[in-house]
Amino acid sequence: MAVSTNSVPTTDPLPVVVIGAGPIGLAAAAHLVERGLEPLVLEAGTSAGTAVRDWAHVRLFSPWAEVTDPAAEKLLAPTGWVRSDGAAYPTGGDWAEHYLQPLADVLGDKVRYGVTVTGVARAGRDRIVDADRDEQPFTVHVETADGREERLTARAVIDASGTWSTPSPMGTDGLPALGEKTAADRISYRVPDLKDPAVRARYADKRTAVIGSGASAFTALAYLADLAKDEPGTHAVWILRRGIGANTFGGGEADQLPARGALGLRAKEAVEAGHASAVTGFRTQAVDREGDQLVLVAEDGRRLDPVDQVIVLTGFRPDLSFLSEVRLGLDERLQAPTALAPLIDPNVHSCGTVYPHGVNELSHPEQGVYLVGMKSYGRAPTFLAMTGYEQVRSITAALAGDQEAAERVELTLPETGVCGGAGLYDDPEAAQSNESDGGCCAAPATLQIGIGAPATTAGGC
Repeated sequence: MAVSTNSVPTTDPLPVVVIGAGPIGLAAAAHLVERGLEPLVLEAGTSAGTAVRDWAHVRLFSPWAEVTDPAAEKLLAPTGWVRSDGAAYPTGGDWAEHYLQPLADVLGDKVRYGVTVTGVARAGRDRIVDADRDEQPFTVHVETADGREERLTARAVIDASGTWSTPSPMGTDGLPALGEKTAADRISYRVPDLKDPAVRARYADKRTAVIGSGASAFTALAYLADLAKDEPGTHAVWILRRGIGANTFGGGEADQLPARGALGLRAKEAVEAGHASAVTGFRTQAVDREGDQLVLVAEDGRRLDPVDQVIVLTGFRPDLSFLSEVRLGLDERLQAPTALAPLIDPNVHSCGTVYPHGVNELSHPEQGVYLVGMKSYGRAPTFLAMTGYEQVRSITAALAGDQEAAERVELTLPETGVCGGAGLYDDPEAAQSNESDGGCCAAPATLQIGIGAPATTAGGC
């Protein structure tokens, strides 16, 4: 696919709207500023990195040196900002407080909080109309925190809203199981922060079903096993859609991603110690209530013993609803840009085998609209922050009319794709002592999700 740039000239005074003030959205804004273009970042939350703050308790698999963007660092430098030790592994909270928020603060009024994007379209054109389409700016429909509706005009739109807000349901067909919505008070779609007293009380001395087969499920099982050592009544029921085989717990010490391998070993220990019991070949169709407990029902009619809580860790998916009036070219399986999808297919690729890519692979039939970051990967789980930074560098170069820079690769990923990182470790020194360096992963264990099957590397390896 040829490089697709917005037809509005570089000198156009309209801003480039960036949806989401997370790591990739803020990096996009920094690159736009560096290129002399005007960004307008729209963030639904009240601060930068709203989604990252949801997993603030989890340590990343990548060190600081691999989770900050070069253009962002240049923007921050005059403020006296100094990146933390490049070899240290930040938590999500560290990332948000010591990098994302300072970057958003430097951008100032170029970032708006409490603004939810409800629609994107060509001005005066729905998706059917061809006439003069490419000559029209974009209109971005938003709703503010106080309920006001606004219409913003943009020369291009970079959607970095991610997938965190749209976790996949427990139903085996990709849709919610019967009763899943009505049982929402006892279902979570996140790895719990058991250091939070209220969260700890929710799972202590309780039976909890954990649905999923990726690193997030491993993490939850390990956390619950640790809780069981202090609260003996705590027990996890691990729900697997497939059977247990040689690769169920990952590669262990032989895993190309050591942190992921460590998670699998912790999950295996939880099962062997009796803190968790595995239920295999169970494809959830319904959730029934029995008093204050829930009963999971499989497609084959099997009913499990009642549980007090359910943790669903079956992946994430992009929210495309507000993009219904722009013309996207998406792969029918992954919901990723058509040219990108074959390069990130989790059946083939891990984080170390997805080569850097940019505007060519991220263009759509609708010129000037781009999905970047986790959202660009659709349902694929192999995203890296480093890759996202390269995406927005290329796209902003294209928007500035610098096609040569847009097509030039300026990122070299570690050849092995090895992730040295902390994973479950709470001790930063323990993380740094991991013998496998060259970590490439920029996502926490909470983002590593199996998509209905054993995970390769989810949410950013």
